[in-house]
Amino acid sequence: MICFGIKFDAVIGEAFYMDKMDKIYEILENAKVLKESEGAQIVDLEDKGLGACIIKKSDGTSIYATRDLAAIRYRAKKYDFDKCLYVVAYEQALHFKQLFEVAKYLDIPEKCKQGLEHVQYGMVRLSTGRMSTREGNVIKVDDLLLEAISRVKKIIKEKNPKMENSEEIAKKIGIGAVIFNNLSNTIIKDQVFDWDNVLSFQGETGPYIQYTYVRTKSVLEKVEYIPKSEDINVENLLDEYSQNILKLIYDFENILIQVTQKNEPSILARYLIDLAKAYSNFYNENKILNENQELQDARIYLTYSVGKVLKIGATLLGLQMPDKM
Repeated sequence: MICFGIKFDAVIGEAFYMDKMDKIYEILENAKVLKESEGAQIVDLEDKGLGACIIKKSDGTSIYATRDLAAIRYRAKKYDFDKCLYVVAYEQALHFKQLFEVAKYLDIPEKCKQGLEHVQYGMVRLSTGRMSTREGNVIKVDDLLLEAISRVKKIIKEKNPKMENSEEIAKKIGIGAVIFNNLSNTIIKDQVFDWDNVLSFQGETGPYIQYTYVRTKSVLEKVEYIPKSEDINVENLLDEYSQNILKLIYDFENILIQVTQKNEPSILARYLIDLAKAYSNFYNENKILNENQELQDARIYLTYSVGKVLKIGATLLGLQMPDKM
């Protein structure tokens, strides 16, 4: 299995909550919200426009909602969370609306009830049509990532066959390209997966951001130093290309706040594209290495800053930055 570098503090399966559901029945019964409907036990949410949330089937067995309620109660008591995010496709929107409404009856802190959020995402489909298990055209994530790495290897072999560490670089570019393609679109929207777009080194892609980062590293390697920020004369950065970069860097903290408030990684992805484009324009229009040492230092430090922000932002999205491309 391909590893994304993600670490989990706890992995708890459904079976863990099987002995915790009787308490859910008890709480809802005491709240006098459980009703019988065709032999099943439900919570009537018609007044909220949400229909009926089944808590126990007619044969006495539990369903997803029951186990999810048990999980909410357990997590609230164990972690005392401020926010609990459910990252699940928009097709399950009704389920989570019902779940969070019923969770208001649980014996957990109000902040936990208010902190329940469904982060809805759209579906991915191929350029030939929507993926379907029934039609047999579902692609496994591992297979997708391996294909991405293979395609990048081919590109590297064609353009730079003598590149060192090509295997590791291809892995970073290939996996990064798939991750960025997924996160650069508004999360709720369906998207079309197309290899030509995903792996393009031009345009709004992961490889383009990685290439820009590598360009900043190349500049720094040529000068072999990074000037101190307190020694920079900002009057040397008053041209429009430098100003565009400075405005973007100044806005980085605000971008991260927006991402966390809206649960929308595409905000950061779009920002990184804008920063990469701004640096590309700066690089093409300004001579970084020149006879004026003060001017060179200012442009070198700006280059260093761009590279640092690109790497931090990309890392937050799950991309690894290669040193060479």
